[in-house]
Amino acid sequence: MSRKIWAIISAASSPHYRHDLDGLRGLAIALVVVFHIWFRRVSGGVDVFLVLSGFFFTGLLLRRNDSAGAVGVVAVLRRTLRRLLPAMVTVLVAVAVATVLITPYTRWADVADQTLASLFYYQNWQLALSWSDYLAADPSVSPLQHLWSMAVQGQFYLATALFVAALAWICRRIGQPALVRWVTLAAAVTLGVASFVYAAHGAATQQGWNYYDSFARAWELLAGVVLAVLAPLLKPARVLRLPLAVAGVAGVLACGWIFHGANVFPGPAALFPVLTAAALIIAGTGLPAAEQPWPNRILGTRPMVELGALAYPLYLWHWPILIFSLVEFERRTVDFAEGLLIIAISLALAWVTHRWIERPLRESAARETGSAARSHRWMARAGVALASILVIAAASVWHVIVTSQPTAPAAALDPELYPGAEALTAGIAAPPAKMRPTVFEAPSELPPPTLQGCIADWNTRAVVTCVYGDREAGRTLAVVGSSHAEHWLPALDLLATENHFRIVVYLKMGCPLTVQADPMYRGETNSDCANWSREVIDRLGQERPDWVFTTGTRPVDEGGDETPADYLEVWNELGARGLNVIVVRDTPWLRHNGIRYRAVDCLSKGGDRLSCGMRRADALNPVNPAVDAAVAYPNVYPIDLTDAVCEAEICPVVEGNVLIYHDEHHLTATYSRTLAPALGRQLGPILGWW
Repeated sequence: MSRKIWAIISAASSPHYRHDLDGLRGLAIALVVVFHIWFRRVSGGVDVFLVLSGFFFTGLLLRRNDSAGAVGVVAVLRRTLRRLLPAMVTVLVAVAVATVLITPYTRWADVADQTLASLFYYQNWQLALSWSDYLAADPSVSPLQHLWSMAVQGQFYLATALFVAALAWICRRIGQPALVRWVTLAAAVTLGVASFVYAAHGAATQQGWNYYDSFARAWELLAGVVLAVLAPLLKPARVLRLPLAVAGVAGVLACGWIFHGANVFPGPAALFPVLTAAALIIAGTGLPAAEQPWPNRILGTRPMVELGALAYPLYLWHWPILIFSLVEFERRTVDFAEGLLIIAISLALAWVTHRWIERPLRESAARETGSAARSHRWMARAGVALASILVIAAASVWHVIVTSQPTAPAAALDPELYPGAEALTAGIAAPPAKMRPTVFEAPSELPPPTLQGCIADWNTRAVVTCVYGDREAGRTLAVVGSSHAEHWLPALDLLATENHFRIVVYLKMGCPLTVQADPMYRGETNSDCANWSREVIDRLGQERPDWVFTTGTRPVDEGGDETPADYLEVWNELGARGLNVIVVRDTPWLRHNGIRYRAVDCLSKGGDRLSCGMRRADALNPVNPAVDAAVAYPNVYPIDLTDAVCEAEICPVVEGNVLIYHDEHHLTATYSRTLAPALGRQLGPILGWW
């Protein structure tokens, strides 16, 4: 690099403080808040924030290296944690208290796990594993879900600080300190391109995971790194600055309306918010505030800068306040007035957090004049440290309490005390007994394929098969589809062992067998499902099981159930291969006012088996929809176990002292086993095997 270029960069690295970018940060987070509260979608503001984080943090590292000849990793990370942790810990403490006061204790373990994940900056991975839906807020969503972005940034800060520090050390050793910027630029471009390609692929194949994936998000932060290195050289002509600034502001404001971000970010569509942020950064580069284009000057006004100062605590506060409001009022949305109130409360708490917690800890020792100021700072530090310890301890203790709850195998339950479905189908009276599984045991009440890795998860394209029942039998039943086919397996396994047939499972999470080109799951394209289904259908045609068992209906959001047209196409495909199919009616999905809820949450709040259930008329149509649909398919035999799950008027959550649901819509393994006699009575005449 020529000395001239090096001199230009060194002189122009930070000639003027960018108040306009503080304002941009405030605008970005304000849009995040507004879109979360009223429009139940993302705005692109977080993507702008990520670019700014990469820009500011990398600029800080490079300036420290230029001025001191070293990055000083420990000092940088200490400064960063001092800026981030106090507000984070404050919100985590508030969320923990609100969780105990407002939510059922069956939700506490989830919040405890996410509290630890947030505090230690791996919340994005915690959410990626569950594909949490960030499109909309509702009472079942975690109040800490929004902290995924802080986790991504924290991981980036650590990795970038270590990389630049190591690079600076190497360059000093070889006598080429000027190489730090260029190698940093080369690394950012290389990794950024790789990250972008990875994110583009993920957006098309596994968007739920992709949205939270650190490497998929890295290119947005690395765009900020590139700008931090090149901005001093990117000085557009004055005639271009205004169009850049106008386009930048317009793009930031319009992004949330143009893109349904949670469905497509951080894929190629995220170039839009990233480029708008870059345009605003470049438009004001190298100019004093008074000479910047008018959009930058507006962003640099005092109200916008003050909003930027509150951006971080405002981001932290708004989401838990929104979620707890929805929990308290058992609603999915808020109206305009309620939204304004949530924003007002969030702003007030953000100001208090900034004024009385963040600022005292950010102020340098040089600015402290007197023992009172030093005392205030040390008190704030001690308070944050104590709060952190309490949060970690409380979350860890509750996690231990929940995971240490004693459990008993289903075989150990007395069938006279725990008849389960037989109380409905055989009229067996259930004497008073403690419900099993308990609310703490329920989440682990999973069918064998899930426990044994015999169901393809969200990120597994391969067809995974396992054999159950009488493995040496000559007759085969293939259980095919999603977890709603899987949760019948405990009952089928008992029947197979007793009646000597084998079960081969072909299962994938969130993927009923389909022939659609672009099947959807949670509002997202799930292309793996289409490819997986095609391979399963072909394999069934080759392996030719005696019977195929799968689901024949799905719930409808407005109430009742249906047999989707796609299911009929699957029946055609199986019929063309000469396969006979048993289609079971899906079990009711617990919903109240369109919101899914967990049986254990309702029970833990004092509800009973009936009040926590659903009206049968709301959950299901009067007649099994698959019956009429199957008339045109001689190879399809519908069965309906509704009377083994629902009473005449109510579909309860407990029957015969056995908990029916382990979550919102899946049967507990224990209750599924009690369905074996009723299921056997319906399958026997069809299969002819007993």
